[in-house]
Amino acid sequence: MRALLVTSIGAACAGALLLLPLSPTESADSTLPGGRADPAEDAVPPAGKARADSGTGVPGSTQSLPLGTPSDSTRSGDKLLSAWEDDPSGGRRVASRNVKPFSLVGVVWKDAAAEPRGQLQVQTRASGNGRWSAWRSLDTHGGHSPEASSKRSSGRRALGSTAPLWVGNSDAVRVRIVPHKSPTRASGQSHGQEGGKAELPGGARLELVDPGPDTPSSGTGSRDPKERRDPGPGAGRDGGEANGETAESPEKRPGGVLPAMTSAQTRATYGDDAAKATPSRSDRPADARIGPRPDIVTRKGWGADESMREKEFSYSKTVKAAFVHHSAETNDYTCDQAPAIIRGIYRYHVKSSGWRDLGYNFLVDKCGKIYEGRAGGMARPVMGAHTFGFNADTTGIAVLGTYTKESAPKAVTEALAKLSAWKLGVHGVDARGKVTLTSGGGTKHTKGTKVSFNAVSGHRDGYVTECPGERLYGELPAVRQQAGRLQGR
Repeated sequence: MRALLVTSIGAACAGALLLLPLSPTESADSTLPGGRADPAEDAVPPAGKARADSGTGVPGSTQSLPLGTPSDSTRSGDKLLSAWEDDPSGGRRVASRNVKPFSLVGVVWKDAAAEPRGQLQVQTRASGNGRWSAWRSLDTHGGHSPEASSKRSSGRRALGSTAPLWVGNSDAVRVRIVPHKSPTRASGQSHGQEGGKAELPGGARLELVDPGPDTPSSGTGSRDPKERRDPGPGAGRDGGEANGETAESPEKRPGGVLPAMTSAQTRATYGDDAAKATPSRSDRPADARIGPRPDIVTRKGWGADESMREKEFSYSKTVKAAFVHHSAETNDYTCDQAPAIIRGIYRYHVKSSGWRDLGYNFLVDKCGKIYEGRAGGMARPVMGAHTFGFNADTTGIAVLGTYTKESAPKAVTEALAKLSAWKLGVHGVDARGKVTLTSGGGTKHTKGTKVSFNAVSGHRDGYVTECPGERLYGELPAVRQQAGRLQGR
């Protein structure tokens, strides 16, 4: 049987949106209720203008290939894809022909409320050594896109999509859809397709994302000691790190990192706002209980193309809780590649899935480095697209990796504690405590239901999913306690 090569790309906010433009010359955090600006903070890059590094513009591209209908054996819908044919799994598969190199894949379709009748899987070929990966599943949102209710200024609405999968530098892909044998727990849906015909939703397209060349990062705690021995499949064009690039890390440029603060500096900057946000008047000490602000790589630092996202920002009234996720669906990456992974997810969320911006408010790589996600100000209550039904009044933190069977590194849990202690503390929230949120709907809690959550919760607490993985979820009690200690509680 002739080899088939293919890839795919895929993926909301509940509650009212407050849409406000931010002045290009204004610090994002200067628009906190107190209105104070920290001169050390870099301004939010203005939307509508791509950053031009070294005169070449922002790198990256997307190949979007119509998949057609799996039941049609004569065509796939695109000249760069083979015809659909039977697969030994009992499903149908298609393969790519002469596609450009890519590093991230997913599948999108027109109706955000629809989902595939079957399990979508991909197999990719590393461009450095020609080795094929194992078949890997693409997770779906169970017919509930986190950004489904949001509409962009262009009038474009969010599409249905799978979660993006980081595959490293690759030059060919196979895609197959296999009939479901049982209800899918992750989506919370009983597909009723046991042994039936696998089908794609209408308008399905395979998305192959090239985030542009990586630039190696440097600095304390930025490298996994195992990386040079086992960089993972497709880690670089020649099997090396970060596609062999040697340019200076973007985060080392001016404005590339929001610097860490001492406890005293953090209280001086955010203390009054945190005290005003504290529910109990008896718990408003002069030294508000906020964890020290950690180093955070800014959007400029990871190379965001600000022309892709919506010009306006969406805000909640406050931040009551943090939801922890895992993303990228693999641990086979080097920490030097994290900026490229984030650029890939950003491009997939916005260009492929029709989202306003990157869905997560923050991201953390496996070496514990923290990155700014959705634009609008890191200390502000920016409404993300991460937990369907509970995007309002929360912040979403995605750990790059998959932690269902593998434990998260200590650097990851420490970073989660530091970020939660600061972000929740700014809004007067005890990281060890409980909060009440009102559901906007979803697979786990009906719309309008008031639900009690830990201040630091997992995605699975608000939605029927395995995210953030069994092992990482089991670490959250310790993360909450550590965050509380950092807040001085």
